[in-house]
Amino acid sequence: MSAFAAVDVIRAKRDGGRLSDEQIDWTIDAYTRGDIAEEQMAALAMAIFLRGMDSGEIARWTGAMISSGERLELKVSRPTIDKHSTGGVGDKITLPLAPLVAACGAAVPQLSGRGLGHTGGTLDKLESIPGWRASLSTSEIIQQLDEVGAVVCAATSGLAPADKKLYALRDVTSTVESIPLIASSIMSKKIAEGSAGLVLDVKTGSGAFMKTLPQARELARTLVEIGTAHGVATTALITDMNVPLGHAVGNAIEVAESVEVLRGGGPADVVELTVALAREMLALAGLSDVDPAAVLASGRAYETWCRMIAAQGGDPDAPLPRPKHVHVVSAPTDGVLTFLDAYSVGVAAWRLGAGRARKEDPVQAAAGVLCLAKPGDKVSAGQPLLELHTDTPDAVPSALAALEDAYAVSSDAPASAPLVLETVRP
Repeated sequence: MSAFAAVDVIRAKRDGGRLSDEQIDWTIDAYTRGDIAEEQMAALAMAIFLRGMDSGEIARWTGAMISSGERLELKVSRPTIDKHSTGGVGDKITLPLAPLVAACGAAVPQLSGRGLGHTGGTLDKLESIPGWRASLSTSEIIQQLDEVGAVVCAATSGLAPADKKLYALRDVTSTVESIPLIASSIMSKKIAEGSAGLVLDVKTGSGAFMKTLPQARELARTLVEIGTAHGVATTALITDMNVPLGHAVGNAIEVAESVEVLRGGGPADVVELTVALAREMLALAGLSDVDPAAVLASGRAYETWCRMIAAQGGDPDAPLPRPKHVHVVSAPTDGVLTFLDAYSVGVAAWRLGAGRARKEDPVQAAAGVLCLAKPGDKVSAGQPLLELHTDTPDAVPSALAALEDAYAVSSDAPASAPLVLETVRP
């Protein structure tokens, strides 16, 4: 007979108490095995959402979720370093970043996810490349890390199974925004991947889950504390997500923009953030003497990209899918684009078919929004501002509705804002 009962754990947290290590270990194990009912875990998740957890509880909760499954043993010749973004609009940074850091001498095991709602998913983007496959076995991951230095793929089924169950439950119980549950979800998967170091890109602004800088700071500090407590060298950058990253928001068009960056071009903000994150990753990997900007300019990162895509069955030279329908949104007047709301653009891309409302929904490879101007750019009346790409023209009106208040043109240039706002270290 168990020493604990789910109702007692729920009551303890509901009343503002601190869960003991033994209570946490038992709860995660029992939930993973199905001994705690979904409605009981939903009640506990809401109690955590309302009452919070201290740093010790969060670290233990994370450890229990890691222990619910396997932990990868990445025995490779290079130092291992990973990166995670909390999600944004046009956030294709993983695509150029993983091969860049690999070209600098590290091994990057980037186990990624799919998009949900207005935020895009790395796997959805890469699946627009003909032949590319997301699912790899553990042995394939290790072999590719040894031979190429970078792998971007789906998490193996044995990693943190407790998190998979709890993630789905949080999505339908309005507890997604709980910082203890967000942080433990992210870190249980990342620590289970087995990397020695981790750099986090914690986004803040309209297109992020953390809308304000204080929220982002709290999440960043919590993530870094968890990583440090579990022996993983961890750093976080807090970055702006009020404006879409780059020009492309979607799947295939984000791949195309990433290739531009890897070939030495691409939008300045994508290049800036890619290099900033690469520097942090290389520092944690003990490779601070390598200049990622120089490696990016040399073309070596693009060569690694081609090898990485080919190793997973993709054809890096194949044409990417094109949309069946393109709708242009034009500037209403002469002036300067002063505002372009990331969240609204993300919702528009989602409605055009680039994203999904439920995990099981399909996505369109060619759907998305191309931002032809960014805040600070001069525009003329009638000049194209946005291109809406879709295979389903009936989706255009709902996308246009999302964009109704998403941009503004005036005579005054907007104040410039930094892309990287803060760095959080242990």
